[in-house]
Amino acid sequence: MRKRWISLVVTGLLVGGALAPATPALAAPTFRVPFPCGQTWSGQTRSDHSPAYAVDFNRTDDSGDPVVASAPGTVDRVTDLGGTSYGKYVRINHGGGYSTYYAHLSGFNVSVGQTVGYGKVIGWVGSTGGSTGPHLHYEQRLNGADIQVRFNGTLALYWGTKSYTSGNGCSSGSGNGTVDTSGTPLTVRSGPGTGYASVGTVADGTRVTIACQTSGTTVTGTYGTSSIWDRIGSGRFIADAYVYTGSDGYIPGVPRC
Repeated sequence: MRKRWISLVVTGLLVGGALAPATPALAAPTFRVPFPCGQTWSGQTRSDHSPAYAVDFNRTDDSGDPVVASAPGTVDRVTDLGGTSYGKYVRINHGGGYSTYYAHLSGFNVSVGQTVGYGKVIGWVGSTGGSTGPHLHYEQRLNGADIQVRFNGTLALYWGTKSYTSGNGCSSGSGNGTVDTSGTPLTVRSGPGTGYASVGTVADGTRVTIACQTSGTTVTGTYGTSSIWDRIGSGRFIADAYVYTGSDGYIPGVPRC
């Protein structure tokens, strides 16, 4: 009798499986590089990493740089493990079994239960836990298991080091300004600071399109003292202290580089 009962159960399961199709897996979120719009970071993967598919991100003088949510979701963990493992880390639940981890942070900018979107600053690059130097340890997981990282649907490099430029939180808008140097050409730099190489000049009175803004060397110019630099082209930055934009500080709606 017992064998017949088991047989009926198995038959029922087989029939049920035939009649009820499996629920399709939910599509993965569109994950983006976990840094502000326009920034370029070096991402390293290695087979002896733990977990294996995690990416370690670095760039020059990155300690304290902002880390942003790589996709919309809900923060479900903000934890400090002290001097071990991930140290200070944030986990975001993106639904459908997908989650992301951001580890070795120097501090937090979110709390458990908070809803976040693209570009939301969740913390800052640090060297907490088992880290031996400032960097961001980043993971994507599905149902708790680490998976190979993808940005905008494109697989990250496995194994090795690759540069990734963020499109996270980018606004479609740009800004405009007019160079005012009282007649002297304004030096254009390859990066946001006076220590970067000169790549040309812009004449006094030139109307420029500002693709994004970032912080750099503090400069005193026509419009006071400012650390804001305006990107007016690929690898072309000018000091905002010499540009009339109509805004006292960052221009509303213009993305941060």
